[in-house]
Amino acid sequence: MLVDLQIDTLTLGGRGLGRHLGKAVFVPGTAPGDRVRCRVTRSRRHYDEAELVELLEPAPQRRQPPCPVFGRCGGCQWQHLPYREQARWKEQLFREQLLRAGVADSTACLPIVAAPAEWGYRNRLQYKCRQTPRGFVTGFYRQGSHYVIDTPHCLLAAPSIHRTYALLREALPASPCPEAIPQVDVACSDDGSIAVVVHVLPQGAAALRDWLVALAERGNFAVALQVGRKATLETLSGATSLMTAVDDPPLALQIGAGGFSQVNPAQNRRLVAAVVAAAALTGGERVLDLYCGVGNFSLPLARRAGTVLGIEGYPPAVADARDNAHRHALTNVTFGAAPAEGAALHHGHFDLVLLDPPRSGAYPVMRDLLSVRPPRILYISCDPATLVRDLQPLVHQGYTVVSSQPFDLFPQTWHIESLTVLARSN
Repeated sequence: MLVDLQIDTLTLGGRGLGRHLGKAVFVPGTAPGDRVRCRVTRSRRHYDEAELVELLEPAPQRRQPPCPVFGRCGGCQWQHLPYREQARWKEQLFREQLLRAGVADSTACLPIVAAPAEWGYRNRLQYKCRQTPRGFVTGFYRQGSHYVIDTPHCLLAAPSIHRTYALLREALPASPCPEAIPQVDVACSDDGSIAVVVHVLPQGAAALRDWLVALAERGNFAVALQVGRKATLETLSGATSLMTAVDDPPLALQIGAGGFSQVNPAQNRRLVAAVVAAAALTGGERVLDLYCGVGNFSLPLARRAGTVLGIEGYPPAVADARDNAHRHALTNVTFGAAPAEGAALHHGHFDLVLLDPPRSGAYPVMRDLLSVRPPRILYISCDPATLVRDLQPLVHQGYTVVSSQPFDLFPQTWHIESLTVLARSN
């Protein structure tokens, strides 16, 4: 069914929202002020989902997306909006989410920290690969599918990633078994040095090892092979760990292949600085850092705290965190490989608990925090929906949101990082 409608607003998830005969219609690739013709693809009781067929009248603030595969590739949702508009909408949507859920008042909602660069900011990308009857294709999945959109050039990637990816696009089709390569991860350190992880189906691993070593030498990058889960990672050539710096004076952090790190190092440094400022440590506090990774927050806090305990569920990241602490002679921080759930219950009193969970949030941890009731909590989130879900039991049982601030780590997308500061009020 084709319908014409006016787009009134944007929503979390990146889609535009209009109404047809009073019913909400969500349309990707649209902007507030657009008048569009769209095709309803899924009809629900209270809303419809649609795809853009024709832009009848563009909104004044629209721009021409610079990427030729925008709208087909699922990586970006907002290239058609000038960056200032993107940041404004992220701030508004984040604020609305908190106020609607009743977890914070308007005075606690701080302005967004916009990115200094809207392009070339990513230090890590995962390129999907597919051998097709028409040849070897590399790029990114189409939104909501496993169809690979051939992408010669991603504008979000750091320059050194561009150079390595160009070589991989040229070389991989001629590899011993391109049909056995479903994904290639390309990442760069702050100095531009490159590490590549090639995901390989079991039948292709033996044939590819020597070939990949030769390619890495030709392209001057480190390379590892992964056959299945992260535990199968095998370094073939060079140092596949990345190095990035945080804090002032800088702390160099090593991040092993397969370990988590923020993909926007410039904005990550701003986020770390905001965490340090919000923690307001005086030198004697005991701090718990849940989902600590390689010590992105633990180590800067350890410079200013009495003691810090970091808990992380991925053992290789814990090994990196310990190495990072040792490299910087930080002896008041310890790390444990364990689930975040239950950690706050088993390690005594803490003056401050920081958590940086995955997109799924940390709802089980909220029960732990309400049992031990630390005076202050810092919650770093990458999903406003799971953030407000997790905050609700805290604010209903004696905690107040002192501040909550969005950070734009992902320009051209709808994704929003944030830092929320909570204080125990009784």
